[in-house]
Amino acid sequence: MAKLKGTPRSGLFAATLGFFTGFAAVALFGPTAARFNEVMGLTPVTIGFLVAIPSLSGSLLRIPFGAWVDTSGGRKPFLVLLWLSLLGMLGLTLVVYRLYPQGMSASLYPWLLLLGVLCGCGIATFSVGVGQVSYWFPQHKQGAALGSYAGLGNLAPGIFSLLLPLALSAWGLKGAYLTWLLFLLAGVIIYTLTGANAYYFQLVGRGANAEAARNEARLMGQELFPKGNARQSLAAAAHNWKTWMLVAVYFTTFGGFIAMTAWLPTYWNGLYAAAPLAAGGLTAAFSLTASLLRVAGGSISDRMGGEKTAMFSLLTLLGGAVLMCLSPSFGLSLAAELVMGVGMGVANAAVFKLMPQYVPQAVGGAAGWIGGLGAFGGFAIPPVMGLFVRAYGEPGYASGFLTFVLLAALSLLLAYALQRAHAAQRRAGSLSGALS
Repeated sequence: MAKLKGTPRSGLFAATLGFFTGFAAVALFGPTAARFNEVMGLTPVTIGFLVAIPSLSGSLLRIPFGAWVDTSGGRKPFLVLLWLSLLGMLGLTLVVYRLYPQGMSASLYPWLLLLGVLCGCGIATFSVGVGQVSYWFPQHKQGAALGSYAGLGNLAPGIFSLLLPLALSAWGLKGAYLTWLLFLLAGVIIYTLTGANAYYFQLVGRGANAEAARNEARLMGQELFPKGNARQSLAAAAHNWKTWMLVAVYFTTFGGFIAMTAWLPTYWNGLYAAAPLAAGGLTAAFSLTASLLRVAGGSISDRMGGEKTAMFSLLTLLGGAVLMCLSPSFGLSLAAELVMGVGMGVANAAVFKLMPQYVPQAVGGAAGWIGGLGAFGGFAIPPVMGLFVRAYGEPGYASGFLTFVLLAALSLLLAYALQRAHAAQRRAGSLSGALS
């Protein structure tokens, strides 16, 4: 039999690069929607839906594509999503070059929505990469591996938020689109050349039966193996109550991360009258802090255990949210924002340390549920925070962070429940071993 491709390290590199570049497909969508609105005369509702559609598709598609990993190993669903996102990006680039601004009309709106759905496929790669990386690494290294994957991949929004204003100013909308399209194309090509499935999936793909492939892959260091197809993976994960506990925590931490990235420019401008460029920089500081701490959070989870790491990081998030509510000054608000970023980043890593530990038989399905439904916090939280501003005016920008106080407190209770369940399970296992 021919030599198997890849190593855990190369698998981690390819998945991280693919996820990072997938963000390029949606990075320009917000500025583009605003420019299109100027010439198409869209209503606030239609422009809001246009801005949100890539994130919506990127969240929903994480569920089935994450489960697909348990059938194929990750490479195939990763490539499908990346090429679809490239198709959407190419379509928007052609629209910008050929129709903007004189040729734009309201009749183009459905096509823009379709292109937005395709662009969202780039960020749907997240759950695919989680499953793919999980199968490559043994359990005692999964925290660090998944923390690096998600943390480095999630650096893209912060980096792009810093680069986009400069690119738009220097090259205009057309030049920026062409640059980001070429970057995405390069990332897709590199993943195509370097992305490989874990050994078990390669062996099955070459005709080995499941048992023989499992035995050979185990000798090569693989510990996790799937059971069933994509539908069975989703069902198995859904029947495990711990999956839904992790969904709830991830709603607070990663959904909260998305929500903060969207809300902070409004917060800094509305409460402290920060200029758009300054507000973007302050938001990027939060985004980069949370992403980098997610890398470290994976290693911390490997050493401390996912439950304890989740509890400490959620307590940190809770403290930062309380400070945001009570802060009387710009400096304290900035410090509180960064504390929240630390808590969210480390907690996000802890969730995916726990996922393969709790749902080892359906890693892809669990990654789909957690990554897809957890991300909906990004859509649900900002409108709630906006209600505080509408009700209380300028002070509502601070009091709106009560939303995060409540979510963090609830998530802390859930993490404590998981820790208690894990401790009880270990005691039961020790007692069973002693009796036998």
